Amino acid sequence: MIIGGMKEKVVKNIEHDAVTGQLNAKVEVNDPIFTKAQQTAVLQRYLQRNGTLTYRFNNHVSRQVAGLATRYFNRRTRFEGLENLAGVTGGAIITSNHFNPLDNTVVRRMVQRTSKKRLYIVSRDTNLEMGGVIGYLMNYYDTIPISDDKEYAGRVFPKFIQQALAQEQYVLIYPEQEMWFNYRKPRPVKRGAYYYAAKFQVPVISCFVEIQDLPRMDNAEFDQVRYVMHVLKPIFPDPQKSVRDNSRAMMALDYQQKKTAYEQAYGKPLTYQFEPDDVAGWRGERMPFAPSAEKTV
Repeated sequence: MIIGGMKEKVVKNIEHDAVTGQLNAKVEVNDPIFTKAQQTAVLQRYLQRNGTLTYRFNNHVSRQVAGLATRYFNRRTRFEGLENLAGVTGGAIITSNHFNPLDNTVVRRMVQRTSKKRLYIVSRDTNLEMGGVIGYLMNYYDTIPISDDKEYAGRVFPKFIQQALAQEQYVLIYPEQEMWFNYRKPRPVKRGAYYYAAKFQVPVISCFVEIQDLPRMDNAEFDQVRYVMHVLKPIFPDPQKSVRDNSRAMMALDYQQKKTAYEQAYGKPLTYQFEPDDVAGWRGERMPFAPSAEKTV
């Protein structure tokens, strides 16, 4: 499903950042940029609302809406490796590649099919300002905002993660950070997800979503696609290692598993040399990338 209008500039930004090796950079255009005051206001509003009667009611409604949407959007999604979840009994952090505003529904469908656990989703604080149904879900579904605000990131955010894990629920963290629309390749991962897994002694459920093209038009720029969720071997922290060493080891293993899954799914080695097929379903006009070209964000 295409969300957010035409994607020609986004595809050019993906090509630019792939060529220049900026594989965790922002590529979406016209995303909101907060001032410090706006950031503080958004976080305060979220914290004040969280746990209130109004929030609990809307949380219930949003979970029902998200559940129905998840089944609809993933009616063609295939799941492989679900047996790998057998050894995960308590809370866990889920990691997956990030390529669509609704790719969390693929993970949510996996959770629906295998357990009765809730899925909390870590999302940028700017997403709380989105409008429409997506904005409603961002504000009232089981979303844990992440922010550059040092006070919030250092003291409040970890408590939300710990609380969800202590209740033996799942937390989805995108270790690639930024979303690259329909980008097939797993990108290098950042350490945050693995730090929390090591700190709170929970496993990482390692996932990779393969994107397959369909011979049907979605819009003027893209054909439709379908997904194959590959549930990989869970990664458990070593109780004999420090948080630092554990997080680094878990991070390296998770990236290696995603890399292997990509190579098996697409039948070719993972490189970050940009290819026209890297953006799944793309039918738009391609312009040769010039290294001096500037990004549009």
